[in-house]
Amino acid sequence: MQLAHRLGQAMARGQRVWLFLDYDGTLAEFAPTPDVVLPNPQVIDLLRSLARLAELRITILSGRRLAHIRQLVPVAGIALSGTYGIEMITREGQAVDLLDYDSQRPVLDRIRPQWAALIEGRQGFYLEDKGWTLAIHARRAEPHEGEHVLAEARKVIQRAAPPDTFRLEEGYRFIEIAPTLADKGQAIAMLLERYAWPGAKPVYIGDDDKDEPAFAMINRHGGVSILVSNEERPTQAGYRLPDPAQVHRWLRTVLESYRQAGSAAAG
Repeated sequence: MQLAHRLGQAMARGQRVWLFLDYDGTLAEFAPTPDVVLPNPQVIDLLRSLARLAELRITILSGRRLAHIRQLVPVAGIALSGTYGIEMITREGQAVDLLDYDSQRPVLDRIRPQWAALIEGRQGFYLEDKGWTLAIHARRAEPHEGEHVLAEARKVIQRAAPPDTFRLEEGYRFIEIAPTLADKGQAIAMLLERYAWPGAKPVYIGDDDKDEPAFAMINRHGGVSILVSNEERPTQAGYRLPDPAQVHRWLRTVLESYRQAGSAAAG
C-alpha cells in the first residue's frame, strides 16, 4: 500500500486531499439491476470514519441518479453527485443542478416510448430511466438480438436528440442518451473551480469507461487516479486496485495512516 502511505505522509505535511469516489464497481459490487438500492453498512461506516478527518474532503461521483446515492451514502459532511455530476448535493446540503431539468426532459420523453417498444417482449433487456438520462442494458440478452436492438436504439437517438445538447454513451452491450454536461471530467473541473480547496491534492477512484474523463481531469490537476479492475486494460489512471474489497482495504490503510500522522503531529 505504498500509495496509501504516501497520502499519510502528505497529511503529516499538512497537505489536504480531496477524494472523489465512484460507487458501483468501486465502493460496492454491482446491484442486480441499476434501480436496485442496497445500502452497504461497511461502506457507510468506512465513509463516516473518513469524513471525520479534517484534512480529507470526500465527493461521491456516480452515474446513478442522485436519489439513489442519497440512500446509499447517508453520511454527513460528504458531497454527493449523481448522473455523472449533473445533479449534486454539497457538503452543506445545498442542491445544485448544472442544467434546467424541464428543458432537457422533453427530448427523453420522445425517446423513451420508442426504446420501450424496441425491447417489449424481449428477454435480457432493461430500460433504465434516471430522469436526466435513458439507458438500455443488454448484457443478459442473446448477443445477436442485443446488437440489433442497440443499433435500432442508436437510430432513434439520431432522429430525436439534438447533437449539440445530448450525447450518446456506449459500453459493453449498453447504450445511454445523456445531456452533454453529464460528464464526470467536466463535473470534477467545475467542483475544483467552484468549491476550490487551496493546496488539496485530488484523488479519483473509478472502475469503468465513464470514469476515464475523470481520470484525465484529475491527472491534469496533478492528482492521483486509480482504476478498479481485476485485469489490465488501457486507461488514463495511474494506479490500479483489483476490486471493491481492495478499495475498502486501501481506504482503511489511508484512514489509519492519517490517524497515525495526526497523532504524531499532535505529539
